[in-house]
Amino acid sequence: MNMTSIGDLANSIMLRQRSVQLSQNISTLSQELSSGQVSDVSGRLGGDYSYLTDIDRNLARLDGFAVSASEAAMFSGSAQTSLERLHDLSASLSSSLITFDATSTDALREHLAVRAEADIASAISALNASAGGRSLFGGTATDRQPLGTADTLMGELRALVTGLTTAGDVEMAVDTWFADPAGFETAMYQGSDDLLAPIQIGEGEEVSLALTAQDPVFRDTLRDMALAALAGDPDLGFDRATQDNLFRTASEGMLANQDSLTGVRADLGFAEARIEEISARNSAARTSLEYSRAALLEADPFETATRLEEAQFQLESLYTVTVRSANLSLLNFLS
Repeated sequence: MNMTSIGDLANSIMLRQRSVQLSQNISTLSQELSSGQVSDVSGRLGGDYSYLTDIDRNLARLDGFAVSASEAAMFSGSAQTSLERLHDLSASLSSSLITFDATSTDALREHLAVRAEADIASAISALNASAGGRSLFGGTATDRQPLGTADTLMGELRALVTGLTTAGDVEMAVDTWFADPAGFETAMYQGSDDLLAPIQIGEGEEVSLALTAQDPVFRDTLRDMALAALAGDPDLGFDRATQDNLFRTASEGMLANQDSLTGVRADLGFAEARIEEISARNSAARTSLEYSRAALLEADPFETATRLEEAQFQLESLYTVTVRSANLSLLNFLS
């Protein structure tokens, strides 16, 4: 009978290779057991990656929608805060003007004018607000503040009404300046006439946040505040009757404009609700896709643990054989 054997060097190499193979197998099985997913994706899918690719593509799209929705939520939330500030300023000033009457002192009249001018500065600051480095009310010109300063606004209006003596003339001059493209739009508005494009936040879902600081509702608010600031300005020297009429017109205008401001805030609130709703829907879709992906690549924990235990036993047996082989010698064999 013929017998075939291998030399000591070949045997050592064979044992070393088997040890490396078993060690790698143990490492792979340990990873599968800890992650719960198979390492051999191609083997699990039988080489057909179409379903997995479709899941990954949809997950990537949802990631993009999540970023867009997050930016839209931040943008709309900041805009809502600015509109709330503008609404509160207008409501508070109009309430103070309602209590004004013909018997009010010159000091009170001047105080109301100073307060109105301060409120104009605050209102402009609210409309110049930004979120994430982008202006909220400047249209597509998000890289700059859409409105000039309160000093610029009042300087233009004071020069315009200087010399006028009746409330009707002052009101007409101010109304014309705010409506004339060569007036407010030229002197104060620095944003773009182009509105922001709707933001896609889901599959077939868009939300529009198209507001600019030159919208009529904002211009009307600034106009009425400006009338109050002009009315009590001592440098303009209006008589008490003219002041009374201007204060009353300003108060009535701001009260009437409250509904318009509330409407704008309601529209923005509806957009915020849609963003939240669609974000929740996207999150649910993502959870479903992640579950499907995990199920597709899931490693059976019982089978994996069994194979891991078997590989560990084989490696321990191999070490035992290797140690015994290393201890063999001619002296031990002859003794």
